[in-house]
Order: sequence, then C-alpha cells, then structure tokens
Amino acid sequence: QVQLVESGGGLVQPGESLRLSCVASGSIFRFYIGGWYRQAPGKQRDLVATITPGDRINYADSVKGRFTISRDNAKNAVFLQMNSLKPEDTAVYYCNADSPIASMPDYWGQGTQVTVSS
Repeated sequence: QVQLVESGGGLVQPGESLRLSCVASGSIFRFYIGGWYRQAPGKQRDLVATITPGDRINYADSVKGRFTISRDNAKNAVFLQMNSLKPEDTAVYYCNADSPIASMPDYWGQGTQVTVSS
C-alpha cells in the first residue's frame, strides 16, 4: 500500500508564499501522474495542478502564473510552490498519484490546510 504524506501548509497573509511537499512511500511518481487538488469548505475537490512522468504540466486557470508544480524522483516527491497567495486559495490541499492504468488504484494523501488571511 502506497502512502502519500503532505506537508508545508499553514497560515499566511495575502501575497505571501508557501511550498507544499508530498512524499510517497515508494517510487510511484516515476510512473504515476502527480497532482495537487484542493477543497474549500462546502465545495467540491478541484484540480490545482498535475505533472506527468514525462513532465507534462497542467494548471487550473485560477493558479496559472502563481503556482508551480515539480517532481523529484530521487526523493519520491512532488512539490507545489505557491506564490502571490490570495484568500480564495484557502483550502485543504491534497496530493494525488493517478495511475496510468485504469485497473490500478489511485492514491491520496491526508491533506494539508492552507489558510490565506490578513
């Protein structure tokens, strides 16, 4: 069973930055699509960014130009650098490992809270 552990969340003021980390218990991100999703209170879980094993990257329109997703296979990790944070970025952020094979399971982390408030 693969485990994903997120860290790096916290309380920041608007305009500040945070860097989220997601470390896997195995070399999953060499083969799986790494992603970050977020869920605000009372809302559905939405895509923030994804990165494929071939480094193809996709961002939600709301974070383009402010957030950067990256991978480090040697550390079995995916990162999310978040700059120019806004109050509407407040949410629980979840790491995801999406299997390229439909019959294989996906994996989720436990989530890390990001709060942007003055």
